[in-house]
Amino acid sequence: MEQPFRVLIIEDEAKMRKLLRKFLEQANYLVDEAANGWEGLEQFRRERYHLVILDLMLPGLDGMEVCRRIREKHRTPIIMLTARGEEVDRVLGLELGADDYVTKPLSPRELVARVRALLRRSFYPREEEPEVFRRGNLVVDFAARKVTIAGREIHLTTKEFDLLAYLCRHAGKVCSRHELLNSIWGYDFYGVGRTVDSHIRNLREKLAAVDGEEFSIVTVWGIGYKVEVKP
Repeated sequence: MEQPFRVLIIEDEAKMRKLLRKFLEQANYLVDEAANGWEGLEQFRRERYHLVILDLMLPGLDGMEVCRRIREKHRTPIIMLTARGEEVDRVLGLELGADDYVTKPLSPRELVARVRALLRRSFYPREEEPEVFRRGNLVVDFAARKVTIAGREIHLTTKEFDLLAYLCRHAGKVCSRHELLNSIWGYDFYGVGRTVDSHIRNLREKLAAVDGEEFSIVTVWGIGYKVEVKP
């Protein structure tokens, strides 16, 4: 993109906000701040953001609810930030539509690297890849990050689109949960393979109108998933 990416930090700890802002601005990002969930939602609605860094434990409206409300209408990438590292929190955050999950204490440089990687995956599709996948009444436009069924656009979260796109690019190949976690989320979410299952379940519900004779997402028991297409 020619214009700098704009990032919103929703974090109640002022010291942490200032630290993250400093490192993000040094990396040439435009940064806005919000100190609680309500303020963050209001700020998000006023501006166009390319990415949100969202603390889980916010006063008033917590990060889970903020994430859910953003995901009702937007696919903006979300990195969830929290001092809690329990698997249940991680899985719930990802199921609600978060794209990445970072626990405190954290390295600001690592977070900036995560931000850069997520923005690259979201806004810079690889040029060598085909731009569109078509099967039956389903069209997946990789460049526009858009999915339509019989001409009607289907709303997917960022990770749902990434997962569908990966399976479509590897149609006919069995993709293990471990492969999907590493390839889509960018690093190893060891022990939370249920994240893939929940995203697949959501995809199947949203793609229910797709012609099943032309395209289907098949479970390969004990391994993972694959896209089956008509030759």
